[in-house]
Amino acid sequence: MCFLSQLECPFEARVFKQMNEKQDLIEMQRRKFLRTFSQFTGLAALGSLPVSTAMAASAQQIAGLRMASNRSNTRLVFDLTGPAKHSLFMLDNPARIVIDIEDMRLAKALPNFGADGLSIIRNIRSAPRNRRDLRIVLDLKSKAQPKSMLLSPSAGKGYRLVVDLRSIQTQATQNASPKKSAPLRDIVVAIDAGHGGKDPGAIGKRGTKEKDVALAVAKKLEKLIQREKGLKPVMIRSRDEYISLRQRTRKARDHNADLFISIHADAFRRKAARGSSVFTLSTKGATSEAAKWLADKENSADLFGDISIKHQDRAIASVILELAQTSTIESSLDIGEVILSNLKRIGKLHKPKVEQANFAVLKSPDIPSVLVETAFLSNPHEEKKLRTRSYQEKLAKAMHVGVKNYFRHNAPPGTIMAELHKKSYG
Repeated sequence: MCFLSQLECPFEARVFKQMNEKQDLIEMQRRKFLRTFSQFTGLAALGSLPVSTAMAASAQQIAGLRMASNRSNTRLVFDLTGPAKHSLFMLDNPARIVIDIEDMRLAKALPNFGADGLSIIRNIRSAPRNRRDLRIVLDLKSKAQPKSMLLSPSAGKGYRLVVDLRSIQTQATQNASPKKSAPLRDIVVAIDAGHGGKDPGAIGKRGTKEKDVALAVAKKLEKLIQREKGLKPVMIRSRDEYISLRQRTRKARDHNADLFISIHADAFRRKAARGSSVFTLSTKGATSEAAKWLADKENSADLFGDISIKHQDRAIASVILELAQTSTIESSLDIGEVILSNLKRIGKLHKPKVEQANFAVLKSPDIPSVLVETAFLSNPHEEKKLRTRSYQEKLAKAMHVGVKNYFRHNAPPGTIMAELHKKSYG
C-alpha cells in the first residue's frame, strides 16, 4: 500500500526502481579494497567471505562481510550482489541491533567477529524472515549508536551495506545513574539561495536577477519543510546579502545539516536553452577537495564515528576521508535523482539525469549536497515563468516532495522520520 499522496506515488516508484538498476561488481575489486583499507588504517580488518558460485536467482545475496574496529567505533561492510532495501533498529537488555534486509539471502554463513577484542560486537546471528527477507542481529558488548547507508557501485566497488557503530558507553555514563534515551531529532535541511548582495548571478532580458529568484524559491521551500514533521529547514541566507561559497558550506556544517540544497537559475548564450537540472559533486572535484581538507590543520570533521582527520597520519586520514566522500557522493546522487523526477512533473528537463560538476558549494565531504538549476533566465519564456509566484511555488513543492520522499526511505537512525517509518512498516 502506498502511504503517499496520489501526486507523489507514481514518479517516486519509478525513481527508486531506476536507483536499483545498477550493475554488480567483481570480487577481485572488493578484495583489493579490503587490502587497501586494512593496510592504511591500521584498524582490525577481519574476515571476508568468497562469492558463492550458486547464487539464488530469486533474491539478492550477501556475498561477503568485512569489519574494521578501533576502541570507540566499529564498521561492518556487507558486500551485496545487488541493491536492497533495509531497516535498522535497536533493542536493550541485552543491547542488540537488528538489521532487516528485504529479499536477501546468505551466500555462506556469516563469520563471527566476537574474538576481536576491539569490536563492540559480541556475536552475529542471522535468520530468514517472512520467507524472503533476512534478519541479522548484532549482539553487543555495550550500547552503541548505529548508522547505516546503502552504497551503489562506484570507484571500483560494488553494492555495499555499511553499518557504523559508535560506542556510547563512557566512564561518565557508567558511573552516572541511568538516563532516558536521547530524544529523537529532526532531519536538518540546509537551503542555500544562490548568489546575493553584490553578486546578482544571471540576469534575464527583462532584468530578472538570479539572486532574487533563488531567494524567493528558497523561502517557499523553507515554509513547506517547516510544515513537515521530522524535517527542519536552515536558511543559508534569508535576505539579499553576499555570502562566500566556503561560508555557505561552513554554515550548513555548523547546523549539523543532513542535506545541503543550493538553488539557482541558469543562463546560456543560446536563448533556446531551457529546462531544469540537478548537479552533484564529481569524483574529480571530491579528489581535489580531499587534498585541501588533508592540508588544512583546522579541519576536524567527524568523518568516521569519532575519528578526526586532524590527528591522523596522512595516509590513514586519506582512507577515512575517501570512505566518507564515497558515501556522501552516492547519497547526493540518490537525492538528486528523486528531486529531478519531481521537477520533471512541472516542466522540461535540461538533462534527463543528474549531472556531476566541480561546484565549490557542493564540496562538503560529509554532507550530501545537490545544486538545482530551476530554469534558464536567458530563455525569455522561462524568465517569464520564474518571475511568477505560482511557478516559484511549483519549483519549491517539487524540491520539497523530493527531499521528503528520499528521507522517508533513508532517514538516519535516531530521527523522527526514522521512527515514523519504522511504525509505518511495523
